[in-house]
Amino acid sequence: MKIRHLALAASVAAAGLASALVPAVAQAQAKEQFFPVLVYRTGAYAPNGVPWANGFVDYIKLTNARGGINGVKISFEECETGYATDRGVECYERLKGKNGGATMFQPLSTGITFALTEKAPADKIPLITSGYGRSESQDGGVFKWNFPIAGTYWVAGDIIVQDIAKKEGGMDKLKGKHIALVYHDSPFGKEAIPIMQERSAMLGYKLTLLPVTHPGVEQKSTWLQIRRDRPDYVVNWGWGVMNSTLVKEAQATGYPREKIYGVWWAGAEPDVKDIGEGAKGYNAITMQHGAEPNAAFVKEILAKVHDKGQGTGPKDEVGSVLYVRGAMSAMFAVEGVRRAQERFGKGKVMTGEQVRWGLENLDLTQAKLDSLGFKGVMRPVSTSCQDHMGANWGRIHTWDGKKWNFTSDWYQADEQIIKPMVKAAADKYAAEKKINRRTPQDCQS
Repeated sequence: MKIRHLALAASVAAAGLASALVPAVAQAQAKEQFFPVLVYRTGAYAPNGVPWANGFVDYIKLTNARGGINGVKISFEECETGYATDRGVECYERLKGKNGGATMFQPLSTGITFALTEKAPADKIPLITSGYGRSESQDGGVFKWNFPIAGTYWVAGDIIVQDIAKKEGGMDKLKGKHIALVYHDSPFGKEAIPIMQERSAMLGYKLTLLPVTHPGVEQKSTWLQIRRDRPDYVVNWGWGVMNSTLVKEAQATGYPREKIYGVWWAGAEPDVKDIGEGAKGYNAITMQHGAEPNAAFVKEILAKVHDKGQGTGPKDEVGSVLYVRGAMSAMFAVEGVRRAQERFGKGKVMTGEQVRWGLENLDLTQAKLDSLGFKGVMRPVSTSCQDHMGANWGRIHTWDGKKWNFTSDWYQADEQIIKPMVKAAADKYAAEKKINRRTPQDCQS
């Protein structure tokens, strides 16, 4: 009997200790901001997906090494999507409520973005889709929860056309020219079509649309048509293995690589490094940045993360094109939280709804970017209720056989063309989904 009493006393004491610990544990957890990380480290798109993911995670680690966001550390969990929409939705559903709730999601896939655009408003979780997703989601009046920060596909397409025109001697010189758009036959690839068609109607160039099925390794019929028609330029709207396959087919066909332009998901080291000199002259638009091995934030990641044995991937990848893209995407999320804290409480964990406000009110001045280590990497970003993109700049870089080099000055997309396209598409979406445009009062919320 005495043993039973002792056991009961021990049990009660343990329960009391556990209950006493709950507030402390909850408080510790409450000081962490949860970042879900959708990735694809496996499958046909892994060579491009891996460096992005490594850059994203390393920037989270750097932020924590800097002391967090006003003292709030970031926790994160990766979920493998394989670039498949259904798996992306599964990851979203599994992670959205974990660790106090997701801060935001970055789908890293236009198909997944389309699916999550239907879910985010109900769950009150913002989607950051830097350089991808729905181009019309720049319109914050309709797409309250989507943030294509720093660029959409319509920005990319417009700047590519501008650079082609500059090579030809002016916009008027494009009349009668022939441009072939070789695109990934998916929501991602199809995003390019409206801007290329709009520019074709305005400038008088012939546009040929050539879809390539997933994953993009079979392009023989596409290049037979290109060899037959000999378009003046080829625009590659590809991703993953499709890009290197396209460049190899161009080489085999004898199509000049300097006449090919890739979107910013088709202009990184994995697309050309194994081809080397055979890819020399190949151009791509950049989402502002290129390979940035000398950027201050890159050096800081090397010193505070990799040199401490905490790097996410190979050290020699740090500063590569897609690694920088991942780090930049993480920076937007971090600064969205920081901006939200300015309104809702510094040093506090922010809800998804509060972070949405922060992302909608970003003011990344050049001085702020420089202080974060992005000097020379990118230009200012300033979002608003009506503009969830916040910047529309890009440059062209060209592969010299060994590395990427900038070969143009800064271009700015023509908003006189893009804004009406964005509004028309957003209005159409709103009508289909029975969404009312946000009121001025809602914009203050």
